[in-house]
Amino acid sequence: MSEDGATGEPDFWSFVDVAVDRAGAELPDIDPDAMRLVLMLHRTVGMLVYDLEASVHRPRGLSWPGFRVLFVLWIQGPLESRRVAELTGMSRAAVSALVKTLERDGFLRRRQLEHDRRMVELSLTERGKVEIVGTFAAHNQREQVWAQGLSREEQETMFVLLGKIMARRSAAGLRHRS
Repeated sequence: MSEDGATGEPDFWSFVDVAVDRAGAELPDIDPDAMRLVLMLHRTVGMLVYDLEASVHRPRGLSWPGFRVLFVLWIQGPLESRRVAELTGMSRAAVSALVKTLERDGFLRRRQLEHDRRMVELSLTERGKVEIVGTFAAHNQREQVWAQGLSREEQETMFVLLGKIMARRSAAGLRHRS
């Protein structure tokens, strides 16, 4: 990984190497491999999400969080807003604020549940269904571009490895949104 030739400063990606080296020099008891793994995962996901949002979602008038809400409703059908929050990994407050925009734009509707008027069910409108189907088709084409960096076998190995990381969260009592 190279540094920016013009300034001698690390670029976005090579910053990981610099950070691991400097943190290790200051704190010799840290685990540099754990640090590198988390930094690389975080930076990779950040770059991937930025690319998807910039190349697919924003041109269609959606944000990354808006896409996630529409996607969950498309896959699961009508859901209580708290379940949408759980399945998107967003807070209830973030979903509530986002729903106002998505409803205004005609992508979803909300209705109070009769058994508990405090609870709200969200569902896609016909416009929302058309939007998410078209957006997801473009989204998946972009996912394929990213995935092509790995062979099928490497992708399968990554599925297993990421599954192992996620399984560890419960055993170790790690915090996460539901």
